[in-house]
Amino acid sequence: GEPGVGKSTLLLEVASRLAKSGKKVLYVSAEESASQVRLRAQRTSALSENLYLASETDLGYVLGQFEQLQPDLMVVDSVQTVSSQEIDGAAGMPSQVRGVASNLIRLAKQNSTPIILVGHVTKDGSIAGPRTLEHLVDVVCHFEGDRQTSLRFVRTLKNRFGPTDEVGCFEMTGDGIVEVSDPSQLFVSGATTPVSGTCITVAVEGRRALIAEIQALVVKSSTPQPRRVTNGVDSSRVAMLLAVLERRAGISLSDKDVYVSTVGGMKIIEPAADLAIAIAIASAVSDKPVAKSVAAFGEISLSGEIRGVSNPAQRSNEATRLGHKAIVDSSSGQLKVALAKALG
Repeated sequence: GEPGVGKSTLLLEVASRLAKSGKKVLYVSAEESASQVRLRAQRTSALSENLYLASETDLGYVLGQFEQLQPDLMVVDSVQTVSSQEIDGAAGMPSQVRGVASNLIRLAKQNSTPIILVGHVTKDGSIAGPRTLEHLVDVVCHFEGDRQTSLRFVRTLKNRFGPTDEVGCFEMTGDGIVEVSDPSQLFVSGATTPVSGTCITVAVEGRRALIAEIQALVVKSSTPQPRRVTNGVDSSRVAMLLAVLERRAGISLSDKDVYVSTVGGMKIIEPAADLAIAIAIASAVSDKPVAKSVAAFGEISLSGEIRGVSNPAQRSNEATRLGHKAIVDSSSGQLKVALAKALG
């Protein structure tokens, strides 16, 4: 995950829970001193007599600590900051990362002990360091989230022991990190009465269906080039939807500023949110609120046709569970029909 997203906090919690169950855990921090890690552990109530902390950047010392303690789990934070004197180059260099990871993986297999390696990612989201690192390990998990919000997701990118479509949802608090069992409540506003420019949709993250609220604001532009501002949704898809709304639904937007956002900092990139975005924009233009009982999902084509999306039954069930019983989806056929159904 990205720096500062909470990887160390999450793994310290994992290490603490295993230690409190009676297992020996070695947490090796190459980025912080042992006293810094201890302070965080005290703040999050993660201290345990079976949790051993070490601050080492040399692979030889890390291996020595492992041989001396023989833990049931070892966490190395992070693999990019540990180096070996037997390998040329500074810590973080591809040769160092590959060599350190290979040695630790060999150690894990020889002792049948799980080892968790913490790694940073580049700007495009891929693991920093050599690509071979992903092939060496058994499981790759991505910890992500906007640092401006407390919500965090763990996504499995590779898993030799199980499926890769599981998603974990957590919340960062002052006392550490806690599981969010029903995250749908975080992605909708607390408005008690319907407001124009909002529409509920159902996104699928892994195997989990999540209720999310799309908000749109449309105002007359004061500049020759109208603004198109998005947050949490794909800006290119919003631009396409604006063109479809103008051409297929007769809603003129060429002289208006359009703002589209999700609630709670959620990011939705799947086309299933197309219909909810279009309804929210149409609602903002007409100043007609969408009923609280309405939820919409479906992909919109350039012809204005509403196409079906994956897991429709799961999406409908989640919407119904939270009181949104009026489902607007691909059964409407055309965008105009769906807008009429949603806005009345």
